[in-house]
Amino acid sequence: MTEHRLSRNNVLLGTALTAGLVLLTALLAWPSLSIWGAWLGVDAQQANLIGHMASTVLPDYAWTSLWLCLGVGVLVALLGSATAVLVCLFNFPGRAWLEWALLLPMAMPAYVVAYAYTDFLQYSGPLQTGLRQIGGWQGALWPDIRSLWGAILVFTFTLYPYVYLLVKTALREQASRPIEAARLLGASKARQITTIALPMARPAIAAGVALALMETLADYGVSSYFGVQSFTAGIYKAWLSMDAPWVAGQLASVLLVVVLLLLQMEKRAQSKQRFYSQRSVDRLADAQRPDQAPHGRGWGLLALGTLPVLLGFVLPSAILLWRWLSDPQAASWQLYLQWGWNSLRLAGITAGLAVALALLIGARHRLLPTVLSRWMTRIIHLGYAIPGAVVVVGILLPLSLTQAVASLQPLTALLTTTGVALVWAYLVRFTAVALQSVESGYARIPGSLDEASRTLGVQGWSLWSQIHLPLLRPSAVAALLLVFVDVMKELPATLVLRPFNSDTLAVVAYQLARDERLGEAAVPSLALVAFGLIPVLLLNWQQRRRH
Repeated sequence: MTEHRLSRNNVLLGTALTAGLVLLTALLAWPSLSIWGAWLGVDAQQANLIGHMASTVLPDYAWTSLWLCLGVGVLVALLGSATAVLVCLFNFPGRAWLEWALLLPMAMPAYVVAYAYTDFLQYSGPLQTGLRQIGGWQGALWPDIRSLWGAILVFTFTLYPYVYLLVKTALREQASRPIEAARLLGASKARQITTIALPMARPAIAAGVALALMETLADYGVSSYFGVQSFTAGIYKAWLSMDAPWVAGQLASVLLVVVLLLLQMEKRAQSKQRFYSQRSVDRLADAQRPDQAPHGRGWGLLALGTLPVLLGFVLPSAILLWRWLSDPQAASWQLYLQWGWNSLRLAGITAGLAVALALLIGARHRLLPTVLSRWMTRIIHLGYAIPGAVVVVGILLPLSLTQAVASLQPLTALLTTTGVALVWAYLVRFTAVALQSVESGYARIPGSLDEASRTLGVQGWSLWSQIHLPLLRPSAVAALLLVFVDVMKELPATLVLRPFNSDTLAVVAYQLARDERLGEAAVPSLALVAFGLIPVLLLNWQQRRRH
């Protein structure tokens, strides 16, 4: 009994601390609902600056972000749905390869694709230069890719896998039986798609689009590099260029509201999806056979399906590899190793802490389910939806207060010079990733196993350590890899919160690309792509094992 009570208190404490970490960071970034403005000693200049921005740049931030979201939302919905329908309802040469290859753009950070295409497609790039030499044309052959339309295309080709993955799952596990019935009744393939497949996959499309838009709004690398005046770029400009933290907090408040609305839309869309049990899925997968494409058209379908893979993964990787091999002025390998070690160290520490917290929180929710634990878990899941810029504001606002208090200055130095604040930001964002993987592992452990263990006298901490933890090992390893790669690629929070002389691969790639040193930026960018392949291969392995 004492052991059970002790484990209950420890798990509750870990859950409460993690949930409080996420909630505190969100609230600290919300000065419009707090008194941070007064505590920060906001002067008349900062107070008037927000009014001046409201009449000048804020409308531009709002409209640019709106058009960016509309463009990305429409295109990822079309591209993700089309590719999912292609691999689920048609059979053609190379279909098995294409099914997992369509996930490869998930390994490409959007800002890395932006660097590659800018170097390749700009006026002085090799493509336009070669075409002008061949055809004798003068001037630019197409608009500059560093624009709003260029950002929309970059986000589309890197984020469409969110929609593709969810729609493919919905079509196989939810729409298989109606589509098979329509086929037996003589409905054409076009009618099966327009009247059954896409309407039934609508919640999956909405959920995937919401996830893609949250990633779009949270991005800083593409917006900054392309000069797109989004809310995230405005937050950093207000803090770093204008030295107006209160104004940055106000912008972060607006962005946080929009992201929360998108998160609610994603949750509602996910709640509308219904899936069959695994045994039923297997029977339906056997029953539904994709229609064989007519002779000669199969290769055309393969070419269409391969196009997003080429534009979202193969071509950017080839451009970066070419730039690396053709530029003799690359940085020394000693510097690359140092930057890589910084990235690996931060990613390893954060991944270990996040998985440990996720295991404790999952145990609390499984062994002692209460209303409080359920709400704490929801708050922790909220962390992944909070953009990195908002997390930065939520951490730096209280730190700016402690600098004015002499007794708290050692605490400020500890947080800012040792990377503790950066790990804090990572945990706020990515503990939810680990928790989702652990929760999926718990979903596969039947409740009858817990009841049988308690009957044999195994309960509390012993039940978790002897029964649950060995069964959760695959989910814990998957969570560790996912968090590790997410931290490796994270840019907005790392760019501001990193200690001196602690640059990571993501930060170095951004700085070198910003300075037009694409040859040097290619090496850290390719390293990030290589690490990004880890969760993609893991996801493909899990899908093959499942089906």
